[in-house]
Amino acid sequence: MSTKFSKSFYKFCKGLAKVVLWPVTRTKYTNAKNIPDEGHYIIAPNHISGLDAIHIGIGQKKIVRFMAKAELFRNKPGAWFFTKLGAFPVERGKGDWDSINNAKQMLENGELVCIFIEGTRSKTGELLRPKSGAVLIAHQMNCKIVPASITFKGKKKHFFSRLYVSFGEPVSTEELGVVNGSPREYREASRQLMEKIKVMWERDKYGN
Repeated sequence: MSTKFSKSFYKFCKGLAKVVLWPVTRTKYTNAKNIPDEGHYIIAPNHISGLDAIHIGIGQKKIVRFMAKAELFRNKPGAWFFTKLGAFPVERGKGDWDSINNAKQMLENGELVCIFIEGTRSKTGELLRPKSGAVLIAHQMNCKIVPASITFKGKKKHFFSRLYVSFGEPVSTEELGVVNGSPREYREASRQLMEKIKVMWERDKYGN
């Protein structure tokens, strides 16, 4: 029998994560309610640790479906766990149309989808060059993107670093300059989206 996404399992794990992580990270959320309950939205955060998906999920009342690297699904326990949580795999560095179509179907169903805009985790915590996948999907599905920033104070993250998770205002791909849906437009729109993330990231990291 194939494993399927379970809302009850998601909610159980989310509740457990809140209890376990709060004393450690003391995460501060900003504008977590920026995403309307109705409509189609993609959350596009930067990526600094394996716990980022958990922090994004905790910050949202609505269930979040995550695009996650295919390596997490290679073994049976991992595939069972992440599929049960509602994540879906993507082969990084390739035009993975199965993953793109999965994301489109979820958006069509009114689900909230999260795609890490850099496509991989930053080992230093600094922002990386953005990928175009989130913008491409948003344009083709006529949905808005919510930029999100994940960071911590100081130069180096340690076990008890306080985490800051901020959500920006939803933005359409048209507002980001996408007209014809060309690769060049997608790249430029992704850079603009990363600039929005950078503003929040710098405020949280270096602000008082």
